[in-house]
Amino acid sequence: MASVSFRDVAKSFGHTKVIHGIGFDIADGEFTVLVGPSGCGKSTLLRMLAGLEEISGGTIAIDGKVVNDIESKDRDIAMVFQSYALYPHMTVADNMGFSLRLRRADPALTAQRVAQAAKILNLDSYLHRYPRELSGGQRQRVAMGRAIVRDPKVFLFDEPLSNLDAKLRVAMRAEIKALHQRLKTTTVYVTHDQVEAMTMADKIVVMQDGRIEQIGSPLELYDRPTNLFVAQFIGSPAMNVVSGTLRHQGPQAWVEGDGGARWPVAADAPGSDGQAVTYGVRPEHLSLAGPDASVQAEVIVVEPTGAETELLVQVGSSQIVLVLHGRSTVQPGDKVGLAVETGAVHLFDPASGRSLAAPSPVSRAA
Repeated sequence: MASVSFRDVAKSFGHTKVIHGIGFDIADGEFTVLVGPSGCGKSTLLRMLAGLEEISGGTIAIDGKVVNDIESKDRDIAMVFQSYALYPHMTVADNMGFSLRLRRADPALTAQRVAQAAKILNLDSYLHRYPRELSGGQRQRVAMGRAIVRDPKVFLFDEPLSNLDAKLRVAMRAEIKALHQRLKTTTVYVTHDQVEAMTMADKIVVMQDGRIEQIGSPLELYDRPTNLFVAQFIGSPAMNVVSGTLRHQGPQAWVEGDGGARWPVAADAPGSDGQAVTYGVRPEHLSLAGPDASVQAEVIVVEPTGAETELLVQVGSSQIVLVLHGRSTVQPGDKVGLAVETGAVHLFDPASGRSLAAPSPVSRAA
């Protein structure tokens, strides 16, 4: 196991800068997820850590040792790719032990490590099969087994579940998390799926356009996003946002939206009376209310999922999503009021996107 440090790391392809001076630390044994939309630079950052891309600026250290000029094979890392990258003419056992055979490791040691990894991943009965005889989930477990056999200081995962169907992705998420809890190996995991990030990570690094937007635990990012991008990226369904004007009047405060809506906020909400704001509230923090509610809506779509019901409603020019526990009798076209958990409301500056509750600006390198 080992710690990983990024210090002012930059990457350019020709004249195009794709990573803009990123710096953060990953603790020994920590499961860190790099998450962000396609093209944000997360896979490039992972490939620089792996030694598959040159570093244009800054330093990357593994276990306190700068690895900028160290060959990938000498960094003591193991990488699991999206495409499995298995040799089709080799058995499962041969695929898993291939890296050790390349190093001319003792055959008995190789066989022992392959057997141990196969037991951990429930692949014991598949060791003599070929990749074509396996399902997608089994192939991904073989790829993970190949990484385990190397006993590296750091595991790297580059969107390993993207090729799997939805049900299998959920099962593999649990397997990878359980594997980390068992081995305690430092893990860096890249995904564009924020649900994967939320369910697997000890720490999440949210990226956009080659920069870090926020770093924190899953619930910290969910409960206290420092800007509008993080607020809308983390959470599914995404946070609802509307534009309006903040009003304070005695013990009451609200945001005036279009269509006559008065979106409630806590009396001590940050911001001044008359200030333009972006109002954010998550779907699960909304519920149905009566005709006297300060926010009135028209139901557009009703989506029952069994345990929950998702509603899409129209408020002025904005479409708002609610997630209700249980089942609902409302129908498209019904007029409903909306109640808001004011303690869960977020206010953002419309120009910068920054949360009004955030204590200080996020440091972002140029």
